[in-house]
Amino acid sequence: SCLQLGLERFHGVCILGFNAAEWFIADIGAILAGGFAVGIYTTNSPEACCYVAESCSANVLVVENHKQLQKILEIQHKLPHLKAIVQYGEELKEKRPNLYSWSEFMALGKDVPDTQLREIIESQKPNQCCTLIYTSGTTGQPKGVMLSHDNLTWTAAAAGRFIMLKDAKEKQELVVSYLPLSHIAAQMSDIWSAMTFGVQVFFAQPDALKGTLVDTLREVRPTAFLGVPRVWEKMEEKMKSIGAKSSTLRRKVASWAKGVGLQTNLKRMNGYSEVPMNFHLARHLVYKKVRKAIGLDRCTKCYTGAAPITRETLEFFLSLNIPVLELYGMSESSGPHTISLPHAFKLTSCGKALTGCQTLIHKPDGDGNGEICFSGRHIFMGYLNMEEKTKEAIDEDGWLHSGDLGKHDKDGFLYITGRIKELIITAGGENIPPVPIEDAVKDALPLISNAMLVGDKEKFLAMLLTLKCKSDGETGEPLDDLAPEAVEYCQKLGSKATKVSEIISSKDKAIYAAIQKGIAAVNEGAVSNAQKVQKWVLLEKDFSVFGGELGPTMKLKRPAVAQKYKAQISQFYTEVEAPS
Repeated sequence: SCLQLGLERFHGVCILGFNAAEWFIADIGAILAGGFAVGIYTTNSPEACCYVAESCSANVLVVENHKQLQKILEIQHKLPHLKAIVQYGEELKEKRPNLYSWSEFMALGKDVPDTQLREIIESQKPNQCCTLIYTSGTTGQPKGVMLSHDNLTWTAAAAGRFIMLKDAKEKQELVVSYLPLSHIAAQMSDIWSAMTFGVQVFFAQPDALKGTLVDTLREVRPTAFLGVPRVWEKMEEKMKSIGAKSSTLRRKVASWAKGVGLQTNLKRMNGYSEVPMNFHLARHLVYKKVRKAIGLDRCTKCYTGAAPITRETLEFFLSLNIPVLELYGMSESSGPHTISLPHAFKLTSCGKALTGCQTLIHKPDGDGNGEICFSGRHIFMGYLNMEEKTKEAIDEDGWLHSGDLGKHDKDGFLYITGRIKELIITAGGENIPPVPIEDAVKDALPLISNAMLVGDKEKFLAMLLTLKCKSDGETGEPLDDLAPEAVEYCQKLGSKATKVSEIISSKDKAIYAAIQKGIAAVNEGAVSNAQKVQKWVLLEKDFSVFGGELGPTMKLKRPAVAQKYKAQISQFYTEVEAPS
């Protein structure tokens, strides 16, 4: 059908929609027909969709429903290569030229001779690109990660073997597909590894992450499950709130069982194999019931990845005899690079490199911390049409530089200790480049001097703001007096303030309202909900080299700011309820 629509070699087929069989079929069909399979995040704005479709010269766009179709119709005129749009999730609400329902699309291929398709498949080579994964740049536009046939097939087999997925001839594995398929993690687990090992795939409801996921898990009872930290945290929150409502006796039994579970599993982790009697009792009374309640009673492989997870969450599940195993990697490594295993894991470590992959700690400091670099057959081809960026990522010796800081312990387990890159990764696993959002806020609010976005590992974004003020000519220390342009701006708003402290101490209504309005305007233009600024605070002093927030070239020293203002930042996230 793609060939009938005129899909050209190495042109994109973009897929915009929630996980479904049609998503897989469109993806694999695009590849076999000689195009590129390209996922687009369902939360993307029309402009963000346009950027991806434009950059991969998309010939075909596959959308889930009327809502996603509207985004494409809005930008269609900017896509010269586009030949057809296909909608799979619901019946078409309107007839348009070159717009097809899924059944119409499937029927198009009937007259294309198999020989034509076979020729194209025969002409494909393992080292040619077949899939693009768009990943956020720290600044500006996303980059198209080019993955080859070999990248996908080799990694799918290597990762599956590493975690001991069984071939369907031996034992049927089951998974639930719910994480965004535009992300490498879901693609690797739900499509490529599943295909390699004959895994049975079940599709969750589109509102899975809003609360229906557990219902699906209970129905399917998967044997393997990958969750981003936010998914595990939500389960933990839900379980704790149910626990709090139980009778005193039940709470006592649960508390005892959790103590036993944590101790036994920590000993197991450190190589002690004997299991105490009370553990068997706790399993019978508590662990089995808990697993059944969340649909993980058959799950021998519970994984987490895509963002850092807290020790507290890991210990919570470990105490219920559910070891949640961490894995680590990136789009540029076709997904996984290191994986923890049931018999080889350590809390807060991401495990060890896949068989056939190597890890290098580049320029380690005294504590052994350095940039984590990867090599292996899973390393990507490069970024589409971005040779310079590719050279920044892969050095002359072929090492992929991750931009993450980490170290190995004496047993060869990898620990991530920080990020060189500035990307913020929220608890939901969304990669957010802070600079464009900060710049937009400064543009919208002329009295703001510095803005720093925070929200790494958190549920939402917040922002530290400083006002434009005068500084000491000698030391460069920021003073309390507002800069003339700031005073002028305040007057326009009807405020008499001339000092930063006056505005903050009185929570100047005019100024605070203006800032909130400016932030709201920036949020209007956000690429997705995850990129909206939910809370903000005004700091008493502007950032400066003197204060340690700026480097000699006036570059924002993010870790230093996060440290200096950690009280204000933690305040954003201490309130129980996140803003709606």
